[in-house]
Amino acid sequence: MTTTDPPAATASFAAPRDRRNRARAGTSATLTAWAGGVAYVLLLLVLVGGAPRDSGPLVAVGSLPAVALLVGVLRRAPLTALLLTLLGATAVVVVPQRSTRVSMTLFYQGQFLSYLAADLVLGYIVATCRRRVSIVAVSLAFVVQFMAIGLFAHGPVVIVDGVIGLLTMAASCMLGLLSRERREHAVALRAQEVAEAVTAERLRIARELHDMIAHSVGIIAIQAGVGSRVIHTQPDAARDALRAIESTSRQTLSGLRRTLVALRQAEPDTAPAGQAPLAPSPGLADVERLAAVTAEAGVRVEVRVSGEWRPLPPDVDLSAYRIVQEALTNVIRHAGTGHCTVAIGYGNEELSVEVVDDGRGVPGDGTGHGFGIVGMRERVALLHGRFSAGPRLEGGFRVLARLPLPEPAGVSADTR
Repeated sequence: MTTTDPPAATASFAAPRDRRNRARAGTSATLTAWAGGVAYVLLLLVLVGGAPRDSGPLVAVGSLPAVALLVGVLRRAPLTALLLTLLGATAVVVVPQRSTRVSMTLFYQGQFLSYLAADLVLGYIVATCRRRVSIVAVSLAFVVQFMAIGLFAHGPVVIVDGVIGLLTMAASCMLGLLSRERREHAVALRAQEVAEAVTAERLRIARELHDMIAHSVGIIAIQAGVGSRVIHTQPDAARDALRAIESTSRQTLSGLRRTLVALRQAEPDTAPAGQAPLAPSPGLADVERLAAVTAEAGVRVEVRVSGEWRPLPPDVDLSAYRIVQEALTNVIRHAGTGHCTVAIGYGNEELSVEVVDDGRGVPGDGTGHGFGIVGMRERVALLHGRFSAGPRLEGGFRVLARLPLPEPAGVSADTR
C-alpha cells in the first residue's frame, strides 16, 4: 500500500527547499556582480596599459561602455561602484603617456571624458540611495575629479575642463533628484490610493452590515415585544411572532455569512470544497418578500411598480433594495404608522425608488437618527444618482432615490 505525505508535511519540506533555492540564487547573483567588477578593472588595465601613445581621448571614450559591467556592484554597493569608476577614470587620465606639445591640447580636452562614467553612477546614487550616502558620493566625486583636473590639466583648458566637469556633475545630480522626487511622488500617490480604497471598502462594509442588520433587528425587537405581551392571552399570536423572529434571524445569519465569506476569499465566486453555495445578493425581486416581513412587524406595505421591468446591474439592484429596506426600517422604528407605500419606477435612463409613509415623520432630514439616511445617500452618490429624504408637507416622511441606468439592449443611438 502506498502512502502520501500530508499537506502539512509537504509544506514543511517545501519551505526549507525554497529558502535554499533563494539563498543559492542570491549567492549566484552576488558572485556575478563582483565578477563584473573584476572584469571592469581588468578591462581598464588592458585599455590603459595597451593604448598607443597620445591616445588618451580614445581610451577615455573606450572606457565608458565598460561601466555596464558594474551594474551588479552598483545595486549592492553603490559607493564601491563609484570608487571603482573614479579610480578607473583617474587611471585613464594619469597613465597614458604624452609626447608632443601639439597633441597635449587634444589630450587634456578629451582625457577627462572618462569621468562621465562616474557621473552616471553618481546620478544613480542620488536617485536611489539615502541622502547621507548621496552626500558622501557627491563629495567624493567632486574631490577626485577636481583634484585630477587641477593636477593634470594645464594651460587655458584648465578653466574649461573645470566648468565642464562641474556642469556634468550638477546635471547628473539634478537628474537623480528629479528621478527620486518622481519615485517618491508615485509612492505617495499609491499609498493615498490604497488608503482611499481601504476607506471606501470600510464604508461599503459598514453600509451593507447596517442595512442588513438594522432592518432585521428592528423586526426581531418588535416581534419579541408582541410575543412577550400576548404569550399568556394569545398563544397563537405569540407563536407567529416567534416564527417571524426565527425566519428573520436565519435570513440575517445567511446574509452575514455571505458577507464574511466574501471578505475572507480572494475570489468570492469560489467556495471551499463541501460548502453549500452562498445565496445570491438580494435585489428588487425580493421587495415583495421584504414587504411581507415588514407586514408581520405591523406595517402594511403597498408595492407599486411602473415602467417596463428589465434586469438591472448588480450594484444598482442591490443598492435599490437596500434603500427600500432601510426606509422601511425607519418607518417601523420612527413613523408610528401602520401603512406605507413603495413605488419603483423603471425609466429609460434611470430607476426611481420612493418610500412614503403617513406617520409622524422625522425632524429635519433624518440625519440625527443613526446612519440610515447617511448610508442611503452614500449609496446613491456612488452610483452618481440623486437622493432626497425629508418630511412631507401633508405629513409623514418621504425617501426618493433616482439611480441612472445603462441604455437598454437593442436601443441604438439612431433610434433615440
